Amino acid sequence: MIRGLIEGCVDSHASALAAARAGADRLELCANLSIGGTTPSPALFRQVRRDCAVPVNVLIRPRFGDFLYSDMELEEMREEVRRFRVLGADGVVLGVLTPEGNLDEAAMAPLMDAAGDLDVTLHRAFDMTRDPQAALEAAVRLGCRTILTSGQQRDALTGAELLRALLAQSAGRIGIMAGSGVRKDNIRDIHARTGVRVFHTSGRKGPVDSGMVYRKPTVSMGLPSLPEYELWRTDEEEFRACAETVHSL
Repeated sequence: MIRGLIEGCVDSHASALAAARAGADRLELCANLSIGGTTPSPALFRQVRRDCAVPVNVLIRPRFGDFLYSDMELEEMREEVRRFRVLGADGVVLGVLTPEGNLDEAAMAPLMDAAGDLDVTLHRAFDMTRDPQAALEAAVRLGCRTILTSGQQRDALTGAELLRALLAQSAGRIGIMAGSGVRKDNIRDIHARTGVRVFHTSGRKGPVDSGMVYRKPTVSMGLPSLPEYELWRTDEEEFRACAETVHSL
C-alpha cells in the first residue's frame, strides 16, 4: 500500500524551509505561485537544494496561461530540464497540450528524453484535457511517474469522483496526487472519497503584510487582482497539520 506522502508547493526560500521543517516529503519548487507557477531561477533552486534535506522537483513552465507552447518555448523548456538535471533536481514537473485539448505526446517526448532518469510529474495541464482517461494512458506511455490533479474541478474535494476513477484506472502504473484546495481540514475527506494518499499543497493560510512603510497608492506593478503589499507564503503550522494528517492515512 502506498504510504501517505505530502508535497509542498513553494515559490520562495522561506516557504521551502517552512514546508521542509513542517514535514514535507518532497517540494515542488516554482516561481510566481500566485499566477499558477512558473520556472524558478537557478539561484533559488541552489538555495533550496542547499538548505532543505528533502527531494526537490522543479516546475518547468515558461509563462502563465495555457499549455499550448510554441517551438521556441518548447526549446526553452528542454534547456531548463537539462539545466536543473545538472544542478541536482530530483525531478521535474511539466505538461504540454495540443490545441484540441489532448496531451501532446510528440512535444513531451523530447522533454522526457531531456529528463532522463529524473522523476517526472505531469502537472495540472492534465486538468485542462478533453479526455482525462485518455490523458492518463498517454502519461503512462510517456513514462511520467505522477499526475497532479484536482479531478478536473476547481479543487480536489469537488473533483473527488474523478480522482477515485483515475486512481482505479492507474492500477499502480502511475501515481495520482491530489492538489488544489488541499487543507488540513479536508484531507481526510478527500482520502475517504478517493482513496488517494498523495497530496500537494502550498500550506498557505492567508497573506502576510508587506514590510513596506511607504506605499504608493497610484501605481500597480502587477495584476489588479493581486495587491502590491500582500505576500503569500507557506504557513509552517498549517503545513505541519496537513503533513501529520497525510502521514497518518
